[in-house]
Amino acid sequence: MRDLRIVFMGTPGFAVGVLQKLVAEGKNIVGVITSPDKTAGRGRKLKQSDIKAYAVSQNLNLLQPSNLKEEYFLDELRSLNANLQIVVAFRMLPKVVWSMPSYGTFNLHASLLPQYRGAAPINWAIINRELKTGVSTFFIDDKIDTGEIILKEAVIIKERETVGSLHDVLMNTGSHLVIKTLELIARSEENPKKQTISDVLKNAPKLTKENTKIDWNRPVEDIDSFIRGLNPYPAAWCTMINNNKESSVKIYNCNYVIEKHTFKNGTILSSKKELKVSVGNGYLIIHEIQLAGKRKMDIKSLLNGFTFDKNSKMM
Repeated sequence: MRDLRIVFMGTPGFAVGVLQKLVAEGKNIVGVITSPDKTAGRGRKLKQSDIKAYAVSQNLNLLQPSNLKEEYFLDELRSLNANLQIVVAFRMLPKVVWSMPSYGTFNLHASLLPQYRGAAPINWAIINRELKTGVSTFFIDDKIDTGEIILKEAVIIKERETVGSLHDVLMNTGSHLVIKTLELIARSEENPKKQTISDVLKNAPKLTKENTKIDWNRPVEDIDSFIRGLNPYPAAWCTMINNNKESSVKIYNCNYVIEKHTFKNGTILSSKKELKVSVGNGYLIIHEIQLAGKRKMDIKSLLNGFTFDKNSKMM
């Protein structure tokens, strides 16, 4: 059996779930690497990553390099004498880092590779109305998410899944897959295989202001999955016109009906209890929304003190 000395690299909550599992299983974590603290919010206060908060709580050896190629950091990394590195939701590593440990560096990715390579695989699987997704472990190489696969595990996507609920399922499944991967490596039985490339590759690009905006010209079922795939973060948004004023709104919870009507796309229809938006083949029914400068609220609470004029619309 190999005696594993592990360096763990990650930043957000998804990575914390995996690191917690490693600690619970008594794995030898000789170092944790995460991003530097960043200023956030109106007060521009320093915010630490989720991984840092957990690593500090467990008294784990922590490094926060701003430059992964900096000689000072590389010397620190070498001094840890790790023989394996695990990466979960971190940035792209230079070769000098991922090639350092003798047993390699493997990544946990939240998709069934080679599908949904990229920064936001959980979001795009829901947005594209996939029936299943999963998690994969693979050895890192010099491209993004292209390395040799060690293990995969599929997960069924439920009918009304959001990125928030699927995130937690994949984090739990991925944590167990990382442990299985470690067991194989410890026994020298990892046997990685090259990724098989299918005819159609679906990617998972980084989410931006541009690609998270709702297109009200799409079919209503596509808009519904788009909103679920961005709920709760970063949230689907659009421009609302009401009382001749434009503002930005975020939509979280929704449902839809397919129904014939004569309204233009984006027309807002409201009653005392319901808010819906017309699109070509039906209506999107909004259950939870956030107006500009306001907190997120359910529609019943919103309609209690907010009115829409007859010409209001989403665009």
